[in-house]
Amino acid sequence: MFFASDNSGPVHPRVMERVAQANQGFAGAYGADPVMEGVRQQIRDLFEAPDAAVYLVATGTAANSLVLATLGQPWQTIFCSPVAHIHEDECNAPEFFTGGAKLTLVGTGDKITPEALRNSIAAQQARGVHGPQRGPVSLTQVTELGQVYSVAELAALSAVAREFDLPVHMDGARFANALVTLDCTPAEMTWKAGIDAVSFGATKNGCMGVEAVIFFDPAHAWEFELRRKRGAHLFSKYRYLAAQMAGYLEDDLWLNSARAANARAERLADGLRRAGAQFLLDPQANMVFAALPRVTHEKLFAAGAAYHLWGAVLDGEDPQEMLGARFVCDWSITEGEIDRFLDLI
Repeated sequence: MFFASDNSGPVHPRVMERVAQANQGFAGAYGADPVMEGVRQQIRDLFEAPDAAVYLVATGTAANSLVLATLGQPWQTIFCSPVAHIHEDECNAPEFFTGGAKLTLVGTGDKITPEALRNSIAAQQARGVHGPQRGPVSLTQVTELGQVYSVAELAALSAVAREFDLPVHMDGARFANALVTLDCTPAEMTWKAGIDAVSFGATKNGCMGVEAVIFFDPAHAWEFELRRKRGAHLFSKYRYLAAQMAGYLEDDLWLNSARAANARAERLADGLRRAGAQFLLDPQANMVFAALPRVTHEKLFAAGAAYHLWGAVLDGEDPQEMLGARFVCDWSITEGEIDRFLDLI
């Protein structure tokens, strides 16, 4: 009954098998190995982007921060939502790796609207040399609150960025979960909708620790390579990153794992709905935000359930007070675990 995070789940056995296979003999270092060459081509094929520059790093923070540093300048500001991972959960790494670029928070929720983005961008550069200059737009897909931008919404936001000649980055830590929800192609959810660069997540969906960075304009390649090296994120035994990604992409494992996670979240949401939970947001991928009575949370925690309260604390006098919580399903959680959890409720 572990719903704390999809970061906490096990590595998929097929990914582990590919790592074990890569652990034979010698191979070129720093990405000059045949496994990485295959991964690079496979990602280009998946995204219908034959000229894309493709790289691997070990963490989402590295992927996001190095991409934004490549797309932006130290004197610029990056536009993102108030709950974006780059704002709340990366210890100012984007600001550090960009050499000082600031973040401008757009709107009040997890999903940015075109109107809010246009207003935020227009409000910048009003002070000339004295103020921050306009920089990249960063969108999170799936958002931190479990919502999914439609292809049309992504295209509309990208169009606003284009009005100001700004690049658009997608933080795709849960890229596969969003793609399954939308039932579209990787190309349709990225460059065809105006996205310039993607942090293509794999760790949350069955890998040990690997994220892909994709630039659809290869002109960014050399700068990214320099920033990755200077930022200490170029692995010498790169083949172990490549092997994870190879196993992840092989035979659509990445999509099947996301389908499993999304389906489990839907099963959980259906059960919570029948139990009278109050939903904070409509579940759209593999995260469920719902409120239950304090007494129910106490019972669940006592039985060993693992999840996080959301904007609430367990201590309190009213046993029936509704407390919000976040429940996350990964590829490995079973229907039996979900049913046991729902039986407790």
